[in-house]
Amino acid sequence: MHRSPGPRGVRAVIVAAVLAVGACSGGGHPLSDAADGLGTRGSEQPAATAAAEGAVPATAATSTTAPPPDVEVTLAFGGDILTHTPVNSSAVRAGAAAGLDYDFGALLAPMEPVIAGVDLALCHLEAPIAGEGQSITGYPSFHGPPAVVDGIAAAGYDGCSTASNHSLDAGLTGLVATLDRFDAVGLGHTGTARSGQEAAAPRLYEVGATPIAHLSYTYGFNGYRLPDDAPWAANLIDVDRIAADTRTARDAGARLVVVSLHWGSEYRHEPDAQQEEWARAVTAVEGVDLVIGHHAHVVQPIERIDGTWVVFGLGNQLSNQPETTSRDGLTVVVTARGRSDGPLAVTDVAAVPTWVDRTGGHRVLPTVPSLRPDDLGDATAGDLDASLVRTMQVVNSRGAEVPLYDR
Repeated sequence: MHRSPGPRGVRAVIVAAVLAVGACSGGGHPLSDAADGLGTRGSEQPAATAAAEGAVPATAATSTTAPPPDVEVTLAFGGDILTHTPVNSSAVRAGAAAGLDYDFGALLAPMEPVIAGVDLALCHLEAPIAGEGQSITGYPSFHGPPAVVDGIAAAGYDGCSTASNHSLDAGLTGLVATLDRFDAVGLGHTGTARSGQEAAAPRLYEVGATPIAHLSYTYGFNGYRLPDDAPWAANLIDVDRIAADTRTARDAGARLVVVSLHWGSEYRHEPDAQQEEWARAVTAVEGVDLVIGHHAHVVQPIERIDGTWVVFGLGNQLSNQPETTSRDGLTVVVTARGRSDGPLAVTDVAAVPTWVDRTGGHRVLPTVPSLRPDDLGDATAGDLDASLVRTMQVVNSRGAEVPLYDR
């Protein structure tokens, strides 16, 4: 069930930061690419949204004289969304019943109890959509159906991170089309951009009077290169850049900063050496409150590093990858608390393990017993039980003691 930003009280805003020549900005010129047949775009940018809840108490000591928190927000973060050809076919079949060409919302619908229960829900759209004149294709070079963005909105998400190794699969045409589609359905986005000005402005989601920043970066682009005239089109992981963007977000009023990183080794539960290095460097950045990881296509551990929660990898939310552990996924629900006149801190993290029912229409099923839909499709309770156990063993393999989210 789609919850529009208005009723939920979440507003997406891009801060119109006035920056000199930024680290990632080639100036404020709109994105254009003659080879992709793009015309000049205006520099006006849309708005965004924010907030959230979870369930593991923080251990940091607080002063006995400090006033108690009077603000609490809850956030949910979902794993990779990939438009493999069989996933697209399932969306076509689901759409036929609703009179639509595609219905990706139906595939994500079983997650509605979780998404509807938080203040801010954010996904990770790993694959761009097809732009004008481009055919829809799946792996290895994704040009997804534009309707996938509509489905994300229908599922109740408020926005997505978009920086990934597939960001440039459809060139600048697909990158621009993806962000235009997000704007058209009222979703926020971060990680790719249509202009230097857009790239330099942090994405803020306002939940009530609480601004929350979401930043997104990737390790690379599968051999594609950023265009010389658009080096700002997608964000690469750079700790100095992340620190600068965090300062900009804080200066713009952000009271919580979330950094999404597309990183790691595929199909490996244990974080690799580069992830470990980046995790320690990014958590050391002043102002970063939470790190959310993507890319491995399997669930990875959650760990608290020097007081900052790091979710190394959420695995897949929606994909056609057949391996059992790639059908396992994770949504995390995070609670942040603080005073109305100061920054928020992440106090609780809870887990919602998920399972992709590949043979039952690629529906994303929460495996927590109280959250499971009555109709499991082709999945069995045994499938979901086994998936839940596998996922939680990985999640808590570093002693985080993250509990299951329950409504």
